[in-house]
Amino acid sequence: MNLPKTILITIPILFSGLILMGQADYMQQWPQFRGPFASGIIENVDLPERWNINTGENILWETDIPGLGHSCPVVWDDKLFVTTAISGSGNDSLKVGLYGDIDEVGDRSVHEFWLYCIDKYSGEVLWKRLAHQGVPRTERHTKASHANPTPATNGKYVVAFFGSEGLYCYDFAGNLLWKKDFGTMNAGPYSDPDVEWGFASSPILHEGRVVVQCDFLGDGFIASLDVETGKEIWRTPRDEISTWSSPNFYNKGGLRQVVVNGWNQIGAYDFDTGKQLWSLGAGGDAPTPTPVFAHDLIYIHGSHGRWSPIFAIRPEARGDITLDKDSTSNEFIVWSIKRGAAYMPTNLVYGDYLYNLRMNGNLSCFEARTGELIYKEQIPDAMGITASGVASGGKLYYSLEQGDVLVVKAGPDFKLISRNSLEDLLMATPAISEDMIFFRTQNSLIAVAESRHRAAR
Repeated sequence: MNLPKTILITIPILFSGLILMGQADYMQQWPQFRGPFASGIIENVDLPERWNINTGENILWETDIPGLGHSCPVVWDDKLFVTTAISGSGNDSLKVGLYGDIDEVGDRSVHEFWLYCIDKYSGEVLWKRLAHQGVPRTERHTKASHANPTPATNGKYVVAFFGSEGLYCYDFAGNLLWKKDFGTMNAGPYSDPDVEWGFASSPILHEGRVVVQCDFLGDGFIASLDVETGKEIWRTPRDEISTWSSPNFYNKGGLRQVVVNGWNQIGAYDFDTGKQLWSLGAGGDAPTPTPVFAHDLIYIHGSHGRWSPIFAIRPEARGDITLDKDSTSNEFIVWSIKRGAAYMPTNLVYGDYLYNLRMNGNLSCFEARTGELIYKEQIPDAMGITASGVASGGKLYYSLEQGDVLVVKAGPDFKLISRNSLEDLLMATPAISEDMIFFRTQNSLIAVAESRHRAAR
């Protein structure tokens, strides 16, 4: 596919049913990994079911992003942000698919760590900033990048996290306001401490505070920082193995807690003080998915090792809520399953149902309030799935590593609506804004929108 660096397929869009404004409602923004409160959902938009990257059908624009990164796009109003790491050796190799190797890439060259700000309507790069330059302090796995964490924004600030290479805060004009060095954080397997896989937990930004979850082979912690100054407000140690999951903020009914995944330390922390509120053991031993909220419940899942559970937890939980050996529920855990949860993708809870897509293409649908299994279907020719699903308008969007995007009907009956190839590797979760969905492939950022919505701005 021979495409110029930035393709403007058509002039930008006016979207029916939405009023563009300087500070739109938070629930219509995509401010962090998986959008508002990591839900993966935006409604009141009209996304396409089909597109074609070769003919340009429903392709708004495509912009090359140099280097390698699995960070997802975040969007606030008309600005989109994404990070990347550029290797001095030019080694942007990825080994995708289903395999169990623990290999590192072995690239010890100087890297550049960048934050890009892009116009979401045109794909034009508005500005880019070099956050850091140097030899990465840790290696990356053959399936990972050195820009795994997704940025976070609140419409005024944007924070970019590169793990051992630091946390950086910019304003919307691209001015660096502060940076924070947490030292070397080797997020590798607990079973082999000499192996380095790379950091992946994304920051979140709420009520003027940046929260980071730093679980690695060392003195791991969770911390809250003032977004204007970078000053640390609290830091709480975590007795945990390496994790690659991101925290999430639950704020309802006076309960303000930061909820985290883990192996021994699944749990929540008081948003204001950092005090641990509850904890839960017996998770998967390579925690990657992010906690999500719906139906006044907290949903957490993990995989790998002895257990691959899904938990539905009451947010009022306190203390150690770990289940008895033979139990699937207790005072605070409404329902759970012990095996079958997804390893990499975060589950979708959309409407009445929880959708659990495993890396091998096995899609399970559960009744979200009770855990009743509704269906189990196999996605054909799925050769590895890392990205998490997103949803809108009664449709689920799932990205396969080989470059295909599946559009699946939401609800109790499985129906595959379409399968659309983007002709490039797909590792990052897409973003939704207005009537557009944005895909970050290995080499590009691609905006997809219905042709019928296009008109002069």
